[in-house]
Amino acid sequence: MAAADPSTMATPSRRPEIVRWRRRSRVLRLLRLGLPAAIVLILAVMAGSVAWNALRAKPTEAGDPDAPIRLVNPRFVGRDDKGRAFVLTAASATRDQADYQRVILDKPALVMDEEGPDPLRISGGAGVYHEGNRKLQLSGGVRLSGARQAFETASSMFDTKTGELVGSGPIQGSGSLGEISAKSYAVYGRGERMVFKGGVRTRLQTK
Repeated sequence: MAAADPSTMATPSRRPEIVRWRRRSRVLRLLRLGLPAAIVLILAVMAGSVAWNALRAKPTEAGDPDAPIRLVNPRFVGRDDKGRAFVLTAASATRDQADYQRVILDKPALVMDEEGPDPLRISGGAGVYHEGNRKLQLSGGVRLSGARQAFETASSMFDTKTGELVGSGPIQGSGSLGEISAKSYAVYGRGERMVFKGGVRTRLQTK
């Protein structure tokens, strides 16, 4: 005996409810099928967008491995063989690619006996530090200044081992005795003693 359709057996008063139930069933069936498909579609679009952006992105330019090593505003603190302190600063320090022992300095400044009663400051437009012999060469308007003296010269060479400062170029300025000019000079100790050589001219100050 075949089962009868509930809709055919329903009374006229229940037929609207059965129609609404069938509509809800169709909507639920569509939702069960449509929601997973929509989720899959959204995930596919997101994955495609990520892949497209990755393909379009420019690769990050790697730094040049052969670029010279450069430091900005370096500060070096050291002592000579007698334990006397000195401080060397610069606007920048770049290691020479042709000679790894040479460090090129921009606007170097050297302070001898910084914590003493009369520190001597030597500055220049350019400089080179030789790591092999531990000597610092300054050039480009070199200035020597302290509490008792102020001089200008073309170049200077500071030996970080002995703490001595020498220069073969002309020097002129004023010291504790008055105005002095010479063809070469040397500074010993902590700037306590200066020796001038070659065509020395002085103008003594009267007290």
